[in-house]
Amino acid sequence: MMLIPSKHALHMFQQNRYELRRYSKWLNDNISKNTLLKLVIALIFVIIYYMVLRNYIPFISFIIIICLIIYNILKERKKAYIKPLVYTARVKRQIVILALLDLIILIIVTYFVNYEDLLGLVVIAYVMNWFMIYPMAIITMPMEKAVQLYFINDASKILRKHDDLIKIGITGSYGKTSSKNIVQNIISDRYRSLMTPASFNTPMGITITIREHLKATDQVFVCEMGADKVGDIKYLCKFVKPQIGLVTSIGPQHLQTFKTMDNIIKEKMQMIECLPKNGLGIINIDNEYIRNYKINNKCKIVTYGIYHEATYRACDISYSPQGSTFNILYENEKYAFKTKLLGEHNIMNILAAVAIARHLGIEWNELAKSVRQVDYVEHRLQVKKINGYTFIDNAFNSNPEGAAMSLKVMSMMPNKRFIITPGLIDLGTLQQKLNYEFGEKMIGNVDVVILVGEKQTLPIFNGLQDSGFDMENVYIVSNVKEAFNKVYNMASLQDIILLENDLTDAFSK
Repeated sequence: MMLIPSKHALHMFQQNRYELRRYSKWLNDNISKNTLLKLVIALIFVIIYYMVLRNYIPFISFIIIICLIIYNILKERKKAYIKPLVYTARVKRQIVILALLDLIILIIVTYFVNYEDLLGLVVIAYVMNWFMIYPMAIITMPMEKAVQLYFINDASKILRKHDDLIKIGITGSYGKTSSKNIVQNIISDRYRSLMTPASFNTPMGITITIREHLKATDQVFVCEMGADKVGDIKYLCKFVKPQIGLVTSIGPQHLQTFKTMDNIIKEKMQMIECLPKNGLGIINIDNEYIRNYKINNKCKIVTYGIYHEATYRACDISYSPQGSTFNILYENEKYAFKTKLLGEHNIMNILAAVAIARHLGIEWNELAKSVRQVDYVEHRLQVKKINGYTFIDNAFNSNPEGAAMSLKVMSMMPNKRFIITPGLIDLGTLQQKLNYEFGEKMIGNVDVVILVGEKQTLPIFNGLQDSGFDMENVYIVSNVKEAFNKVYNMASLQDIILLENDLTDAFSK
């Protein structure tokens, strides 16, 4: 009876990182109106049912239950998810607990409920499946913590056996994954290096990397470290113990859980403050929050940037659909670089990687060659051809800083410039303001705007309107498929199309 609705609820719980606080907010934002409508319809049906069809209650109840199951199965099969439910070991444990909870409800129904009340219970159960996540999460929480602790302790033992392993910790509100990939690309020409794959930046993601992939012959471990609440970075630094720490940027990301910018700043800078005294801290001096922060550590600090004096500074930057060219200024000497990557933030990421590589003894001529060969990071200002059209794919977890840089790249592109975006999320109380500013910044940088999701993108629409953007070139669609159909009908093969962010199913509305 509750299998398919429970699957959808579990799916959304997974997309909200198995966190009840995030799931509760999603539930409040997305389910309340829909559930209320279902309850009203169900109430009307129950009234008719009891008044007119009372003598056929057992038979009709059975038919309704079967129809509900068939309806939900067909509805689930037709739905095309952006990110399907992943059946991890954790999810399988959760499914077992949900099944047991369903069994308990079935036993209660069997022994304590009259046939006359059966339909009402079916209706209540159909709606309650969203709330079964709460007891399931509470029941499984001790088990999950025990499992995680066992594997983390095992990974710590493995790290302790690698006494000479160079460990590089990378964090920041934005740019962690891109920087990590570029660092790995550059130093792996000289060193046997392992990095945490994809966005494996949580304790369990790092643990899986260490336990399944770290070899005795590895010389360097490049470890991305994420944080969405106070204490995360300090915990990961205590776990991994990096000797080199990089902070790529600080901004209003995960404000929903951090609550204040001050908490975010202090947490991200733990990457530098937890380094050993003989360690190396590398920081983005162009970032105002980092620049103004007083570091409580006597370790060596190296800076990089474009707009402020830095140890490693990029200048003479130019973009084209083929990539970027720039110089790195270091100790009054200029070194020429070329890369297929686009955007100032990618140049900043290269600067950070160069700083690490120089510390590890890699020469400038080797670095220039490695940077030329650095490939795109998937969905991060990645130039690609789709059906013959030129796309700049910046679909992964867009943020205010990255979105502004994407628009700057678009400003230098030839022919007509399109943008497809559902807007920015996870920005707490600043979300509407920052999306409004995103809309304002589009004027002069793009020519046609396609907004995905009317409710989600309303602040962007308002920003566009107030900036004086030609609103005849602004289109609102309900999903990404419609957006692609729209752009294919309007763009030529010579035009440039920016994909800015791609929200999961839990946040598309």
